[in-house]
Parts: sequence; structure tokens; C-alpha cells
Amino acid sequence: MQAWRVHTPGEPHEAMCLEEVPEPMPGEGEVRLKVLAANVNFPDALLVRGQYQIRPPLPFTPGVEICGETEDGRRVIANPSLPHGGFAEYVTAPARALLPAPATLDDAEAAALHIGYQTGWFGLHRRARIQAGETLLVHAAAGGVGSAAVQLGKAAGATVIGVVGGKAKARIAEELGCDLVIDRRSGEEGGGIAARVKEFTGGRGADVVYDPVGGDAYTASTKCVAFEGRIVVVGFTSGTVPTPALNHALVKNYAVLGLHWGLYATKDPASIAACHTELTRLAAEGAIKPLISERVPLAAAADAVQRVADGTTTGRLVVVPALNGGGSR
Repeated sequence: MQAWRVHTPGEPHEAMCLEEVPEPMPGEGEVRLKVLAANVNFPDALLVRGQYQIRPPLPFTPGVEICGETEDGRRVIANPSLPHGGFAEYVTAPARALLPAPATLDDAEAAALHIGYQTGWFGLHRRARIQAGETLLVHAAAGGVGSAAVQLGKAAGATVIGVVGGKAKARIAEELGCDLVIDRRSGEEGGGIAARVKEFTGGRGADVVYDPVGGDAYTASTKCVAFEGRIVVVGFTSGTVPTPALNHALVKNYAVLGLHWGLYATKDPASIAACHTELTRLAAEGAIKPLISERVPLAAAADAVQRVADGTTTGRLVVVPALNGGGSR
């Protein structure tokens, strides 16, 4: 079969090599899956660069979430067992963690439903306890993670403010249903974002902030978070990890909440299945639908990971091996 492998960490377009390799053999408690679609996540770029908290043995295949097919023909969502990641024709995955792919979503949409939407749901509901009528501020609102949070916020009955970079992304955020879109590239940076949020909310600020960016985005969030507001720290795609000023959190009465979704798999695995049931319901009702900006063949996976790493994409890029005209098997 064909699989992208990393022998030496580096930038995706240089470090990822498409090779012919044997199909992975399932270990105890694992199943082998045919990859129908593999979503590209920012952690894939970090894995390739050797900057992720998990460092699989070299060589490895990146790709942390897929929609796949079991040997008995079931469509499932899975997190492949590294080092045999999803940018390949076949993977192995823990049998106990397989989730049914929603019938209302195609393969690419199903592959993109898992990590980003689970992170959004846990961030908004388990960590921030968002309530209908509250104001939610989402950074990188047109990206894969941010677009999921926008949809989930609207589904929860929140008023949603989306922060984006560029006119094209602003249009996407508007189409997603954001009640206010702030383009940080149009002179709205730093205090400008805070001023727009305060103006829009009548001086109150955002009750919940969803931040997968860090850096300046976090700084702007602290300036416009409401009394008893909650800032949910999801990631640092800006490359800058902020250092919170706890005295500021004290005097303004807001909370800074961390979210590491992967911990739920070990600490509370039942909650992941329950969340998937809720996401499946929302998808069936049309309240959420992964924003797929592009479906690419397996041969284009390295380029797709590089584009996500560079922050030039909107929505989700999804690798669909069948676009190659069929697998090598």
C-alpha cells in the first residue's frame, strides 16, 4: 500500500515521503481499517516537525483522524494507532474507540467531525459551561477548529463574534452565521478587537472566548472578556504561548480554562462517546456541518499538511485516497 512517512522531522513538504509499504498488522485490541478520508489537523504539522507532545518512533505516518471502513463494511470514525497514521491507504486503530460515522455526512465530512468538534463541544460545554444568550468570541473563526466552535456556539443559542484574518475568511465567517465578524487585518488588531467587542456588547464584553491561536489573540481576549467570563485556551497556532497575568484575571474576575481533549480518552472515555452521540444528533438536524474547503488525493497530502502548517487554509483540507483512482491493493 502507499503511505506518507517521516524519517527525519522537518517542514511537511520536505519531511514527508510517499512510499510503498506493507499494510499495518493490527495488534491486540486493534482493527485494520481502509482509509476513506483523512482530515488534516494542525497537530499533524507539529508531529512532522517533531514539536508535538507525542513523538512516535521514526519512521512514522502522520494523520490523527480518519473516516474508515472495517473489514465487515462499517463506516467508522477513528484515531489511527501511531506510527501508522491516516495519510495512507490502510491503518490500525483501537477497536473500543471506534465511533459510527453519521449517515448524514459524507466520508470527508465525517473525518472532520471528530477532533475539532469534540474539542469545541468540550471547550464550550464542559469547560466554559456556555449558556444560551451569552456572547461567544471565536478566534480563527474561518479555520477548521474555529468554524466548528462557531457552529456549536450558534447551536447552543449564543451570540457569536468571529475574528478572522482577511476578507475571504471574513466572508466565510459570515456564511457560518457569525453575528459580528472582525477582520484583524483591517486595522482591528490588539485593542481594536477589544473595542469592537465592547461596542457590540454594550460594554459588557464576551462571556466566553474560544482561543486556538494564542499570542496576540489571547492578549486581545483579556481586554474584552466580560465580568465572570471564561477564556478557553485550546492551542497556539500562532506559535506563541502566552504567559497569563494572574493579577489581571483576579482584578477583572475572569477564568482561564485549559482544554486538552485527548485527556478525556484516558480520564473519562465514556464522555467521548456521549459527545459523539450529541454531535451526530446536531449533524442530523443540520445544526453543524464540517466546513470542507478542499478534498485532495493521497499524493497531495504533504502539500495539504504544509498549507495547514502555514495557516493559509480555511475550513478543513481532507485527504481522500480514492481520488487517486483507487488504492494500490
